[in-house]
Amino acid sequence: MKKFLTASLLAITLLGLTACGNSSDNQTSQSEQQDTGSTTITVGATSVPHAEILNEVVDNLAEEGITLNVKEFSEYTVLNPSLSADEIDANFFQHTSYLNNYVEETGEKLVSVGPVHTEPMGIYSKTAKSLDELADGDKIAVPNDATNGARALLLLESNGVIKLKEGVGDKATIFDIEENPKNIEIIEMDAAALPRALDDVKMAVINTNYALEAGFNPMEDAIAIEGSDSPFANILVVKEGNETKLEIQALYKELTSDEIKSYIEEKYQGAVVPAF
Repeated sequence: MKKFLTASLLAITLLGLTACGNSSDNQTSQSEQQDTGSTTITVGATSVPHAEILNEVVDNLAEEGITLNVKEFSEYTVLNPSLSADEIDANFFQHTSYLNNYVEETGEKLVSVGPVHTEPMGIYSKTAKSLDELADGDKIAVPNDATNGARALLLLESNGVIKLKEGVGDKATIFDIEENPKNIEIIEMDAAALPRALDDVKMAVINTNYALEAGFNPMEDAIAIEGSDSPFANILVVKEGNETKLEIQALYKELTSDEIKSYIEEKYQGAVVPAF
């Protein structure tokens, strides 16, 4: 019996020492991982040009110990909710007006880290080469979200297609159309569907990212396009309080580097314009 108790106590003691040893090993391993300084951030983006631009800075960030995962979304309306739900660490797809409208409507605390580029919105057609070809009662499709819809209406106004009530600015809706000399029918639809809608309407006002995805060259194919002074610069966005994180600041620094400026100018040839 004494021999049995002695053997049991010895086994328990050995197990205890083994457990302590494993705990120490785990702590050492965790410490070694922390010492590497490696950080991973996931940024949600629409594919063109946002994801393309982000992919250009992956290697540079890796040299700083930051792993950048670029998560592409086909529908930009889910990007802000995904950020609010902590499914991503940042997003890159929207301009300030869109963000302000989203925050005002939802109360979510999302903020801009800063501007990166501007995508001039354009008017496209498969059948017309000029706005002069608009006939009475023709249809023009525009984005159905508040800010891009207003932006499209402002572009139509600046090209003499319609006239809006004075002072409506980026809050304009189809109900603010004051003059419509050719009785143009304005059709609102999801922005991503606008290139496909060109089979059914005379013209469409399309965001540059969707125009590029559809194979258009905005500088050659757009009937009319916003000027380079457009106030709708696309921004990097995070949850409030995260804008000062070192990895987010490092990402923004890379996105606004001379290297990326040259990349944007050479790749997009004016269809996308640096905003820094």
